[in-house]
Parts: sequence; C-alpha cells; structure tokens
Amino acid sequence: GPGRRRAVTRVVSIERDGAAAARAELERTIAGGGVAIFPADTLYGLACDPLREEAIARIHALKGRDDGKPSAVLYFSPLAMRELVSSLGPRTREALGALLPGPVTLVVANPERRYPLACREDPERLGVRLIEGPLGGAMCPLFQTSANRAGEPAPARFDEIDPEVLAGADLAIDGGELRGAPSTVVDITAIEDGGPARVLREGALAGAEVESRLAGIVAPP
Repeated sequence: GPGRRRAVTRVVSIERDGAAAARAELERTIAGGGVAIFPADTLYGLACDPLREEAIARIHALKGRDDGKPSAVLYFSPLAMRELVSSLGPRTREALGALLPGPVTLVVANPERRYPLACREDPERLGVRLIEGPLGGAMCPLFQTSANRAGEPAPARFDEIDPEVLAGADLAIDGGELRGAPSTVVDITAIEDGGPARVLREGALAGAEVESRLAGIVAPP
C-alpha cells in the first residue's frame, strides 16, 4: 500500500561495474518480480517478467497511463527464445533469422497464446525482439516498454530518464548513450500463408532493408 517505503533504486553502470555484473543484477531483479530500467539497443526501457501481472501494473503506474497497447517480449539470447521459436512456422522462423538480432520488433502469430499480458487485447499476436549488446546472453525474457512517462519522449541517455520513473524502479542499468531511434515494427503474421510482411512503424531499421532481407522468404505479391 501507500505506506510501504521502497528501498533506493540500485544503479549499476555497465562502464564502471562491467557487463557481467549488470546482466546478473538484471536477471536477479526480473526473477524476483522486480522492475528494471535497462539499455535496449536504441532507447532505455522499463522491464519486468512478462508473466507477472503485479510487476506489469507497476510499470504502467510509473509511466502514468496504461494506453492498452501491446508490449513486446524482448530476449537477449537466441537460446532463451528457443521454446517460443519452436512453436512458430518455418517461414516465420526464417524471417526471424533474417531480421534478428537487431533494432526490430517482429509481430508473430501466437496460436499458443504465450505471454498474454504482453499481447493485451489480441492474444493471438505477439511482438518479439532479440537484441545484442552488453546485456547479450541474459536468459530472462522481458516484458518491455520505453522508460518514459506517458506523452514524454523515450530516453536515449541515462541522464534523460525521468527522476520519478528512475525512483520507481528496483534496478537501473546505465548503458551510456544509445542510438535513439525506436525499433522498426514489422508484422509477419501473414507470411506463413504466403502473405506480405507489413512495416507498422519505421524506426532504426529502414523499411527497404526489411524488404530486402525478407525478399527470399515472402512470396512476391
């Protein structure tokens, strides 16, 4: 309740403390049901275990508004993604291989309704990310959204993170300055049946680059 005083946010710097320490702290925080601020590939994100409703509610409260939009589940390791990938069709898996890891969110068909708390109103579609970088190799999948209050810009530098958002997290990982553009969102739910891939939001990876990488997989229109 409101009387509960939270401990001070632990801040870990990748530059000062090392990537291994940051990874270990992230895994420990997520496994414990906590909320972390972390450097994704292009922007800072807020993250928690995608299966924990209470932690996800804390993230929405920190952002100041639950806009009802779905969130991506982000992975740092292809190994951690294995179970999910095994449930996807061959064309979808090929598309994942062509576009990931990278600054891309892929919306995949999700007939097994995994991670329903991330999918929100459409449990048959799931956004997935796989990124490299200093936290690469961490084995915890993350429910992930940008680390800003609703209506504010998403931070590309640690010192741009809203003090209230920072104070509300259990862990904050300082990864210095990031690239800045959001991920490119690509809907590949139709490609299993020979349908097109659709760029829903152009971001850090150009739409033309997405098309050229998928050229061999997606049947021509």
